Amino acid sequence: MQRELYTEEHEAFRETVKAFLAKEVLPHYDRWEQAGIVDRDAWRAAGRQGLLGMAVPEEYGGGGTPDFRFAAVLAEEFTRAGVSGLALGLHNDIIGPYLTSLGTEEQKRRWLPGFCTGELVTAIAMTEPGTGSDLQGIRTSAVDRGDHYLLNGSKTFISNGILSDLVVVVARTTPEGGAHGLSLLVVERGTAGFERGRNLDKIGQKSQDTAELFFTDVRVPKENLLGEENQGFLYLMRNLAQERLAIAVAAIAGAEHLVELTTAYVKQRTAFGRPLAKLQHIRFEIAELATECAVTRTFVDRCVTEHNRYALTPVDASMAKWWATELQKRTADRCLQLHGGYGYMSEFPVARAFTDGRIQTIYGGTTEIMKEIIGRSLLG
Repeated sequence: MQRELYTEEHEAFRETVKAFLAKEVLPHYDRWEQAGIVDRDAWRAAGRQGLLGMAVPEEYGGGGTPDFRFAAVLAEEFTRAGVSGLALGLHNDIIGPYLTSLGTEEQKRRWLPGFCTGELVTAIAMTEPGTGSDLQGIRTSAVDRGDHYLLNGSKTFISNGILSDLVVVVARTTPEGGAHGLSLLVVERGTAGFERGRNLDKIGQKSQDTAELFFTDVRVPKENLLGEENQGFLYLMRNLAQERLAIAVAAIAGAEHLVELTTAYVKQRTAFGRPLAKLQHIRFEIAELATECAVTRTFVDRCVTEHNRYALTPVDASMAKWWATELQKRTADRCLQLHGGYGYMSEFPVARAFTDGRIQTIYGGTTEIMKEIIGRSLLG
């Protein structure tokens, strides 16, 4: 079916993204994978190309368009290129909304111009060693000391953890447990007592720097509080729908690309004197995968449309996230199998897709958490 989600303007933007990937990312990507981190120059290049802060108002240096379809195009092309290390989606789609919707005028003028040029790389620090998806169990504390908060605690699995210049830290500002008493504090690079741990060694997404963060008596000025004190949980819940939709968009794009690669492979690969594509089992596998992708694509595109209308519900976002990421995981496994021994070789895109995509069912809320959200909405 012809997709009806995008206009000519979006497709022109897609060509811009492809050109950026070809010039600024793909020639360097293997080196970044070996180093475990991308070059800062790539972030600045993304800023010059207009790929950062697309939803940020123009007065702060952004693109001035809240149309999420541009973010979706970016996610699709980065996924198809197999370059998860340069985490523009995290920067734009997850952290950007906190700064634009919660920031004061002074904060916006202080942070957003650098956010849009790539001079300021961002991260959000939610996960702790003992909490995982359970935000209500956060123990990092921020004690009110008059003109500042005294921040103590640790975070783990923080994407952009090494490169980040601004880190939105979720901390407890009251001793009350549960969802109450969480606040969002922005910690800036170089702040005394803020230390980065090791760049974590992952099975995939090697060039995406993921780190442990430590806060020991960090003085965070009151001017770095995002939004209102003790309202952090509400803010997190409000923004999670877009985060989960962005993950779903990347997931279905990844699954579709794997099917394309594998379809081409089985047409040219021979076994027992004929192409694999002539075997009925192979045709059935491709037919199933293509159908699952087509059905999932329809739902995810509809979710993007609903999100642009400010009508996407947390339940629908959770449905899109768990279904599309589980499909991506399943597709990667089946496509690797269809590649045979070659699928296990790192030089083949299907091998990198297999390891890079595995995290999709975990971050942004695990599949199990997504099902719990959906089930609770239906059953109470």
